[in-house]
Amino acid sequence: MPTNKTPNRLIAEKSPYLLQHAHNPVDWYPWGEEAFQKARTENKPVFVSIGYSTCHWCHVMERESFEDEEVARLLNERFVSIKVDREERPDIDSIYMNICQMMNGHGGWPLSVFMTPDQKPFFAGTYFPKESRYGVPGFKEVITQLHDQYMKNRDQIEKIASDAAEALKHSARESSAELPSADVLHKTYQQLAGSFNSFYGGFGDAPKFPIPHNLMFLLKYYKWTGKEMALKMVEKTLVSMANGGIYDHIGFGFARYSVDVMWLVPHFEKMLYDNALLLYTYSEAYQVTKNSKYKEIAEQIIEFITREMTNEEGAFFSAIDADSEGEEGKYYVWSKEEILDVLGDKDGEFFCRVYDITSGGNFEGKNIPNLIHTNIVKTVAEAGLNLEEGKAKLEESRQKLFEKRQERVYPHLDDKILTSWNALMIAGLAKAGQAFQNKNHVEKAEKALRFIEEKLVVNGELMARYRDGESKFRAYLDDWAFLLWALLELYEATFSMEYLDKARNTAEKMKKHFWDEQDGGFYFTRSDGEALIVREKQVYDGALPSGNSVAAVSLLRLGHFTGETKWFDVVDDMQRFFKHDVESYGPGHTFFLQSLLLKEFPMREVIIVGTPEKCSKLAGIIQKAYTPELAPLTSNNQEELEKIYERGYAATDSDLTVYICENFTCQKPLNDLKDVLKELKIAND
Repeated sequence: MPTNKTPNRLIAEKSPYLLQHAHNPVDWYPWGEEAFQKARTENKPVFVSIGYSTCHWCHVMERESFEDEEVARLLNERFVSIKVDREERPDIDSIYMNICQMMNGHGGWPLSVFMTPDQKPFFAGTYFPKESRYGVPGFKEVITQLHDQYMKNRDQIEKIASDAAEALKHSARESSAELPSADVLHKTYQQLAGSFNSFYGGFGDAPKFPIPHNLMFLLKYYKWTGKEMALKMVEKTLVSMANGGIYDHIGFGFARYSVDVMWLVPHFEKMLYDNALLLYTYSEAYQVTKNSKYKEIAEQIIEFITREMTNEEGAFFSAIDADSEGEEGKYYVWSKEEILDVLGDKDGEFFCRVYDITSGGNFEGKNIPNLIHTNIVKTVAEAGLNLEEGKAKLEESRQKLFEKRQERVYPHLDDKILTSWNALMIAGLAKAGQAFQNKNHVEKAEKALRFIEEKLVVNGELMARYRDGESKFRAYLDDWAFLLWALLELYEATFSMEYLDKARNTAEKMKKHFWDEQDGGFYFTRSDGEALIVREKQVYDGALPSGNSVAAVSLLRLGHFTGETKWFDVVDDMQRFFKHDVESYGPGHTFFLQSLLLKEFPMREVIIVGTPEKCSKLAGIIQKAYTPELAPLTSNNQEELEKIYERGYAATDSDLTVYICENFTCQKPLNDLKDVLKELKIAND
């Protein structure tokens, strides 16, 4: 528990993470000039602690060190201490995480950075225990030694700090004269196949993250090449994750990652962005395969997000903590006795057999429900039930357990609204609406967009974060790029020209504020934003795709939707600029590489005019299908269609006229639905 009754400066902040530290005895400052001026005036180094409110090891370090009077006294006497919420200030986090990785070869949160008053870092690490143990130096020892070095060897410290800052600046890229070749697509596929786990799906060793854009890339690669193995890798991964403990079988939704290769034991924290991107991916997989399992999981994600991560106005919260009552996973795990107590012996034993629940447990003596080793057909038959009866019984039991679980202490909810992550969920909902022909999903997406437009646009400026009545921090590249993606998905889900018009405006503003006219590529921060020690361009696709990657794919699509070829030139410039990055390690850039894949298809425009009934029927068939290579355009209003798509096309005497265009050339119009679907290679099921 916090030990300081008098709050520090963080009490005036809105960030849930900063507010968690508002009663620490450490004299925390938020990031800003006041803190750095104090450091200059008092001739002190600066300690910057970066984390987020649902970070397990951030909580541990707070309990051990930041709530400790002795540590607080050392920090307050010798440093100026700053707390940063990485989800509010991803710009600061990214810079100093890169520094940490350069200095140590790895990074993570909490991120602990020691810097000069001019923001240049001389030492960086992650979690430190209070006292030295297991070969890890204790935080008390670290801050004592660093302060001594700072006071006694200032010149050396200043040189280390300046060299680190320069190293960041000189890691800048040089643009290539050539575009990346298609070879990188095949090489990336081969690298993914080489690291694929054929038993449990996913790629590489533990810990295993979902990384949905790997699967999105493979789906497009399958569409382009017809390689069955690409689809098999996607399906094995999606099924394995849905069967694993990383998926919440009682309340739905995915946790952030698995600590083992089989997806059994999760880090129990649930992030909005993971569930948004996985919703999108399961929906796409359904479009490709029509496997009802993928639709079921997608619908369950939506149910979870609607129930637990949506505010009254339709916007989405950021994250749910892994910890409850100070224990990781306590809210989610069960003893066998608890299950039998809730369900009774007969139904309880059946549920336990299906979901791998034993007296010994599979996680610290308790059980994480999972289906990893379950043959559901066999287990149901052994219980004397047919499959339908068995599933109905399991669903009835799940609901009882869910109601019982609600009596437990709920984990901390980070209820800030981030534009970027909300945009991802809007894109996911719109994609689900298309795939399942469900208007309710689309309406949820539209409601969230209205929240962004009403609460996160201030004096015409898009903002990054809303909480408790306050919109703050001018939007970063991710906010703009992800919003552009969301608007394009909403257009495809509704064929409302309003969304295409908004997408154009979003793209124009993004280019104005973030584009590098000299070399190409988008900066992460605005041209008129706060001056940090370096202005970064990011293209690496990690747990989240980068803003540049999403921008490249979305601008390419926008160009095909609108006929504005200037966006193709922008994407070409991006692909030249980031050529070395993506060719040196394709699996780290699988979202960006989708912009190359779309070119290779190549993309085709499909302009649909005619009676509302005929247009809607064809539009619905396209929406249900997996057609990343198509840019469908339709409107009941001919003038509206011509306003957006400069090469407007008129209807013939037929009640359906379809123009299919490729490489700026259109085929003769088609009037028969069967002919259209044959040309587009779409099955009408």
